[in-house]
Amino acid sequence: MAEKLNEYQGFTGRLHNVRDRYRERWSQWKEQHPRGVRDVLKETLFGIPNSEEPPERVWQDSEYSDLFRRKSRIELMRISAAVMGIEFSYAGETAFVSPTLLQIGVPHHQMTMVWALSPLIGFFMTPLLGSLSDRCKSRFGRRRPFIVLMSFGVLLGLILVPNGEAIGYALGDERPINRTEIPSALGPRSSVLENQGSNYHPWGVLFTVLGTVFLDFDADACQSPARAYLLDVTVPEDHAKGLSTFTVMAGLGGFMGYALGGINWDETRLGELFGGHVRAVFSLITIIFIVCVTATVTSFKEIPLNQLNEQDEFRKLAQDERDQESFDTEDPGLEKNNLKKDNTTYGSFNRQETIGMNVTEGAHGGKPLSLQHYLKSIVLMPNSLRIVCLTNLFCWMAHVCYSLYFTDFVGEAVFGGNPAASVGSESRSEYEAGVRFGCWGMAMYSLSCACYSTVIEKLIKRLGAKRVYVGGLCTYSCGMFILSMVRARAAVLLCSWTAGVMYSTLFTMPYLLVAHYHATGMWDSSGGSVAVRGIGTDVAVVSSCVFVAQPLVSVAAGAAVRAAGTTTAVVAVAAGLAAAAALTATKITYLDL
Repeated sequence: MAEKLNEYQGFTGRLHNVRDRYRERWSQWKEQHPRGVRDVLKETLFGIPNSEEPPERVWQDSEYSDLFRRKSRIELMRISAAVMGIEFSYAGETAFVSPTLLQIGVPHHQMTMVWALSPLIGFFMTPLLGSLSDRCKSRFGRRRPFIVLMSFGVLLGLILVPNGEAIGYALGDERPINRTEIPSALGPRSSVLENQGSNYHPWGVLFTVLGTVFLDFDADACQSPARAYLLDVTVPEDHAKGLSTFTVMAGLGGFMGYALGGINWDETRLGELFGGHVRAVFSLITIIFIVCVTATVTSFKEIPLNQLNEQDEFRKLAQDERDQESFDTEDPGLEKNNLKKDNTTYGSFNRQETIGMNVTEGAHGGKPLSLQHYLKSIVLMPNSLRIVCLTNLFCWMAHVCYSLYFTDFVGEAVFGGNPAASVGSESRSEYEAGVRFGCWGMAMYSLSCACYSTVIEKLIKRLGAKRVYVGGLCTYSCGMFILSMVRARAAVLLCSWTAGVMYSTLFTMPYLLVAHYHATGMWDSSGGSVAVRGIGTDVAVVSSCVFVAQPLVSVAAGAAVRAAGTTTAVVAVAAGLAAAAALTATKITYLDL
């Protein structure tokens, strides 16, 4: 009977059935989303909460009431703007510092050692700065004073790096004998190594290196208080969204920063105004950095430390009162419901905030992380954590090979140029064109990082942490190996995408594993007592791998270039280190992650 009725209705009848089904689905959707399509789009695209009920506020002072409400995506972008400015600065640093040092006359093996200075300082200074940040009693809050302080260091570096040679000439450095007026795309110099005796510029080298140290160290150090500030001024319900916004803003900042360096500013009036390609790029980055940091530090007020302690006491008293009211309830069913409600609202706020506080304050009952405990935790650690740190060390070494020496590799190995050639020569022009093209490759790397960061969490849920971790490292290793063999312009752009995959993996997987170890409490018994370990300590230990990786790469890269006679050796070393990281990643204890 149904078949005959279907045949009788024909094609028009089927259309009516489809229409009725979709009308029914539309009615169900409207019941589930009473506020309409506009608010759903706001929630999806901009992160604006579609609920009229804000999270419960535990701070009664209206001056700080905005800290205890949900933030829109636009507000989270403003809070995270500082990291975009930092990544703009990184882009200028990694793209142009190595070529600038080479043009001043610093040899390859000495140039690589310059990159070792900042991480050696950071290894010892970072835990100290983190401890001072936790205990800062400024009326402006705990994080913003350190963001501003580190920003001044970044600004000083942005000024010194492109102008170090000019400052050296002003202080008495000897100018090249055979000076020409042909502008250099990579800096204010108009002549490089015209003869063997023209390569001595001690003041210029000193100020350029000093600017590099300021820029590299302060940009690294500024990220920690910027991330802590994000967690401090957002409610726990927004932490995941805020951290993902933080990562995406960082990726976009790097992408636009490298793209800025890929433009030939010498052919523009702006380049003429600032006095060359590098000066134009660094001047624009300086302006953008100031705007981004200003947007962040003026977004939301922080609660000063003394008032924050009062708030914590208030919250504990309020929680105790609520728990007591629940236990005093006569109806057992009602008591159970009240307790369940507390655990899912007010209680979850406390629990998640405690996790955030642990990350920034360290172990030992919330005491600030001391340098002594930090160093002790490196020596005495569970074997499972030691393998994570070893993998992270190999990852950072592989990434540093790419980020610090990539534009020089493209200029020399891909374009066949020479940074020490005379200005105006074909070899010198090819090198400068290669450096600019390398900036576009690094822009692809940053864009890849931003894109992959949006899906890595879903990949972990679907494929498992081990496959994602090992797969991301193998992808980068294969990409760098292909690039070292092919050395073509298309390979520069395509293989750079694999670097973004590895960088996103590097920023996600080690910290996810550390958090998982602490959440489950499943440590192995080797490596000393684990009872005294805190998540803040272990996050600091894992993060310190970057400070160890950079000096090691600085030594290895210079030796590899000297031995191979070509900068291609740096990319080949990156491929080998990524393969080693993938191998050690297979030995990590993933538990059920």
